[in-house]
Amino acid sequence: MTRRYDMLALDLDGTVLDRSSKVRPAVAEAIGAARRAGMLVVVCTGRGLAESREAIDAIGQTDPVIVAGGSIIADPATSTTIHRFSMHPTLTKRLTDLLLESGHPVLVLKDPHASGYDYLVVTGSRKLTLDPVTQWWFEEMEVSIRLATDVARDPHPEHTVRVGVCAAASELESLERAVLAEFDETVTVHNFPAVVAPNEATHWAGGAVAHILECFDARADKWNAVRHLADERGIDHARIVAVGDQVNDVSMIRGAGLGVAMGNAVESVRAVADRHTSSNEEEGVAEAIGMVLRGEW
Repeated sequence: MTRRYDMLALDLDGTVLDRSSKVRPAVAEAIGAARRAGMLVVVCTGRGLAESREAIDAIGQTDPVIVAGGSIIADPATSTTIHRFSMHPTLTKRLTDLLLESGHPVLVLKDPHASGYDYLVVTGSRKLTLDPVTQWWFEEMEVSIRLATDVARDPHPEHTVRVGVCAAASELESLERAVLAEFDETVTVHNFPAVVAPNEATHWAGGAVAHILECFDARADKWNAVRHLADERGIDHARIVAVGDQVNDVSMIRGAGLGVAMGNAVESVRAVADRHTSSNEEEGVAEAIGMVLRGEW
């Protein structure tokens, strides 16, 4: 049977990973089957490279990975950055100053290959402390961080790819509006639920859901990174399959020749998808890959 697609772009959280952030055997096997069929499998995640390592290893990923919401394309074997969409230091400074007004530390994600560490945590003059969700995440992922009261103290301002904060969802709604009002077309912005400890409460005090607000250079999104890789390899965009569930997947679901929404996908993803599969708890990725490899999609 002639293969209809040459590239498979897969989100991690809520897609390849189940609710406990693990890769199920059926999903790993399906990804392997796609590779054996000749497809280029590319991980496309909002996580940084260090935060993606366990999942990358679980699926035996050796081809390039798209991390940090599309702002970095990296070689998983060497951790080398192949391509990136950096933020201008002036934009980083202005965004950081605005986000600090929320009363939460600002998480400045770096290109770790170039800077030597993952995050600069900007605490402001009040020396704001990390919330429990972010603290758990940094410890669980074993990321390297630096602290600074002002982003102007960043020794590597040219290597920033993302600026963000973690806070209650209700707080970030107004903050997102403020960012968009001031920066409009100069940034890409995503606001979605944070990954939290499986055995801990998924809500903050008072029942507030923990969200992450992420800001990137306007060029940085998953589709632009997928397209960059495809163009380098001579892959027609119509022959790309993309599977995802969250707001930062919309660009690649819309842009790919076949965009697939997970059963647990948010409405903005479902609205632009060509096909829908089961949820991540029902191994929807394996189901979708099977449909593609059998030529049913």
